[in-house]
Amino acid sequence: MSLIVAKFGGTSVASPERIKNVAKRLVRMRQQGVEVVAVVSAMGKTTDELMGLASAVTAAPPARELDRLLSTGEQVSMTLLAMAIESMGYKSMSFTGRQAGIETDGTHNKAKIIKVHNERILDALEAGYIPVVAGFQGIDANGDITTLGRGGSDTTAVAIAWGINADVCEIYSDVDGVYTTDPRVAPRARKLDSVCYDDMLELSSAGSGVLQSRAVEFARKWKVVIHSRSAFSEAEGTYIKEEYEMEEAVITGIASDTSEVKVTVRGLPDAPAVAAKMFSALAANNVNLDMIIQNVAEGGVTDISFTTPGADLGRAQETLARVVPEIGGREFIVDEDIAKVSLVGTGMKSSPGVASRAFQTLGDNNINIVAISTSPIRLSVIVDAAQAAQAVQCLHTAFGLDSDDLFVETQLSAEEIAAKMKKGR
Repeated sequence: MSLIVAKFGGTSVASPERIKNVAKRLVRMRQQGVEVVAVVSAMGKTTDELMGLASAVTAAPPARELDRLLSTGEQVSMTLLAMAIESMGYKSMSFTGRQAGIETDGTHNKAKIIKVHNERILDALEAGYIPVVAGFQGIDANGDITTLGRGGSDTTAVAIAWGINADVCEIYSDVDGVYTTDPRVAPRARKLDSVCYDDMLELSSAGSGVLQSRAVEFARKWKVVIHSRSAFSEAEGTYIKEEYEMEEAVITGIASDTSEVKVTVRGLPDAPAVAAKMFSALAANNVNLDMIIQNVAEGGVTDISFTTPGADLGRAQETLARVVPEIGGREFIVDEDIAKVSLVGTGMKSSPGVASRAFQTLGDNNINIVAISTSPIRLSVIVDAAQAAQAVQCLHTAFGLDSDDLFVETQLSAEEIAAKMKKGR
């Protein structure tokens, strides 16, 4: 009997009707002789609504209390799904992160899993139950609830799959796999049959919303096979695993991310340790940085720009308001209307000309590049947010990724699509 961990995202359990459909799917898997453990996200916009409640009572929610609040979203969906399974005549038992044995460090809001205690889940399977686990959460050494960051339910699922030695970790979402780019941005995007861990990690880190990057990193480290597929169909999706093909495609996919902002610090002294002091202060305040650009110094001063997730902007502004005068800087300005567009592919390492073709394509379409960052398998550019979709579409065509078929949205409402597009802000 095969053993599968099946994770269902927020849109998959956004309503009682969708929860019942998930229950039917899990029961059908059980009827086919598959042992299955379900992991669920919070229903629909629940996490955003809980964040809104916290913001309504305080501008700076204490991290510990915020984790306790946000963890309730997954606890609602896990219990409802367990009830739905029971109503169909099958035994089910719901587990919080603590009950499922997800042990984390003590970093609230961005905790990391350090151990998976699998005893209770294995006992439930042995007793004939379908376990349903709340994603996104765990417990630290002090017994406090922690959360794993946005998209953390993916990481929960992969960790449990590793902890119970599952055959595969199925991640169900509102698209039927990993595409060469977001099909809602470029309708001629093509679904991929498989993606290697390295490419998927770069795509996720660059803004692809299909899988959380930490989940892919965990899967790569422990060789957990992920099957990304749709919660609304039975179609095969995309497998994320080690690849052994003799030749790789030059470009696997293109990711775009409109959730980042660009911060420019002007008039910094061109002297040793100035940048170190600034970035040390940002790190101490848990501000994540992506691209960093320093201009050529003139007259003993220079400018430094960096990008950061929109969710970290408040902490970045607070830090810079204090630090910039201390290190002799003149001012800092924020540009929120930017987007990062990234080309990813392990084939780039042995294929010269990728950068020149990308820059030429963007230039031919009157799209200005604000900043550039590269790695052996990724090329990222910052462009104006209003031109992000156009940039993705023209690059997708230029690198021969277009499919003959057009993607047609059949599952999500316009409101759900709009919410997905602005996540991270």
